[in-house]
Amino acid sequence: MGDGDKEKEVKRVPNYVKFIFGGSAGMLATCFVQPLDLLKNRMQLSGQGGKAKEHKTSFHLLKSIVRNEGLFTLYTGLSAGLMRQATYTTTRLGIYTWLFELCSKDGVPPGFAAKAGLGMAAGVCGAFVGTPAEVALIRMTADGRLPLNERRNYKSVFDALFRIYREEGLLTLWRGAVPTMGRAMVVNAAQLASYSQAKQYLVKTGYFHEGIFLHFLASMISGLVTTAASMPVDIAKTRIQNMKTIDGKPEFKGPLDVLGKILKNEGVFALWKGFFPYYFRLGPHTVLTFIFLEQMNGAYNKYILKQENQATL
Repeated sequence: MGDGDKEKEVKRVPNYVKFIFGGSAGMLATCFVQPLDLLKNRMQLSGQGGKAKEHKTSFHLLKSIVRNEGLFTLYTGLSAGLMRQATYTTTRLGIYTWLFELCSKDGVPPGFAAKAGLGMAAGVCGAFVGTPAEVALIRMTADGRLPLNERRNYKSVFDALFRIYREEGLLTLWRGAVPTMGRAMVVNAAQLASYSQAKQYLVKTGYFHEGIFLHFLASMISGLVTTAASMPVDIAKTRIQNMKTIDGKPEFKGPLDVLGKILKNEGVFALWKGFFPYYFRLGPHTVLTFIFLEQMNGAYNKYILKQENQATL
């Protein structure tokens, strides 16, 4: 390789920076969508324990929370949401962008199947790391639906993690890790792969170019695909992580037991209960995360590496 070729060699964003950008993008997005996460979790738990008509719609739930618990209740569990992004999203997006770069040859990105595989691998790693924060988030957002004498009243994510460890044991922090990792495989295979594929397709049409509008459209397509694919796994994960042990016996034996009881007691459509808050949470979160991530990568390429127009996802 000559000196001219060395000068033309494309510089890459360091791996540690990718991890930092991934987590930061997810945390910024969470600040906007935390109320939707709370609504989604409450809706997924609303049919549990025979309370089939606890909340008719997401809008009904929203009005009930604001009226009975106050507006700021919608941000309950924000510290856990941020911790989840700092662990889960940092890991999954960092690993995905790193693997994506490894599998891209001469600037040509990997195919859809390869992207899905990379997304699944990144998702599993991120889910395992982020499960403790996920458990804290589910419990904190669900606390308000319980009678006063049954509420856990965690003060913050750190208080939640410490009390769970002290009162229920270390392994409880990874309760629901299997369905969480399963959900992550579905979410990331759908989300990351569909985002990359949608973005690639939109660029090929010739009508769209690298920029925020392209990132927005690709993210909305990705969010819709991901919501439809992942909701049944997500509701199983939510109920397992929120369950209590009664007389030494847990409410559910595992994710299949959760799904079986939902189908039996609440019907097949209950597997997509909370679809709209889930999508309106996942859609904007996907949009904001990828927009923030793309802007961070773009700024790093432009101002640090002194090069532009480098595709990152």
